[in-house]
Amino acid sequence: VQLQASGGGLVEAGGSLRLSCAASGRSYRMGWFRQAPGKEREFVADIRWSDGSTNYADSVKGRFSISRDNAKNTVYLQANSLKPEDTAVYYCAGRRSMWSPGYDFWGQGTLVTVSS
Repeated sequence: VQLQASGGGLVEAGGSLRLSCAASGRSYRMGWFRQAPGKEREFVADIRWSDGSTNYADSVKGRFSISRDNAKNTVYLQANSLKPEDTAVYYCAGRRSMWSPGYDFWGQGTLVTVSS
């Protein structure tokens, strides 16, 4: 499965962005991760294709929303009330099956910069 992330950009604090991840095929679960400069990659949110169940990192709960469009094989991350600490390269990833130990497919990343 190939993943293509898009939608990043420069936004002021308090603003919003919608990231998209177009997949060439289906996977069990799709997730968003991010990596800020000098920091390790961290989990942001994920969604299960079959029923749309979601999980969020505490740092983004109530501000970010992950969703999917089955017809387009695309996953979205709506990021609202953005903060400077949300600045990072955002990656989408796919998990092949529920038995996969981790994420099997990764997109190329899209940069989100939040100015104060």
